[in-house]
Amino acid sequence: MLNANTFPWSRNIDERTKVLSPEIKNLINAENYINRRYLETLDEVPRLKGESPVEARRREIFYLNITWFMSTLLDRKDRMSMASGLEVRVPFCDHRLVQYAWNIPWEIKNLDGREKGLLRRALIGILPEDVLYRKKSPYPKTHNPSYEKAVKNWFLEIMNDKSSPILPFIDIKTMMAMLKSDSDYGKPWFGQLMATPQMFAYLIQVDLWLRKFKVSIV
Repeated sequence: MLNANTFPWSRNIDERTKVLSPEIKNLINAENYINRRYLETLDEVPRLKGESPVEARRREIFYLNITWFMSTLLDRKDRMSMASGLEVRVPFCDHRLVQYAWNIPWEIKNLDGREKGLLRRALIGILPEDVLYRKKSPYPKTHNPSYEKAVKNWFLEIMNDKSSPILPFIDIKTMMAMLKSDSDYGKPWFGQLMATPQMFAYLIQVDLWLRKFKVSIV
């Protein structure tokens, strides 16, 4: 990830864009757009004089995550929680804490050779050890075969409906081949846990959005 010359979550662009129709792929030119925004963001990174090349690169990765990935997650959190009338707090995203942690050297952040090492050390005697030292647990996302089957069947219905608004955006041949295949794409989409079922779910959501807001293609 440190050596990837792009956003850490936007690798394997060819695999991701193969779901798009050739017309859309040529129109948006995703690889050029991503590369341009990546380089623009690197130009914004605040530098710390005297840092080693590795530390400078880590600073770039942190900045990419703060300005792109984290802001996306926070936006989703706000939208989903407020839509449900739920008040959600993210205390570790307090801007003062982020600003303070910005210049903490990696060997301290990674104290004891563990991610969030400094935070874990600070909470010794406050949190139970089984909480303090457990592995990171992301948001749960089902791998239940029934869910995968349901998503696949739903997307197949969309593909077989000639009036589906998403059809002009996707490569029909590629998507039908993926629907007929029992193998998984194998790489998570946008840093999450699932691969092909998640991608089908994304496309279902786009189709629903296009229908709900009566978006027409001109």
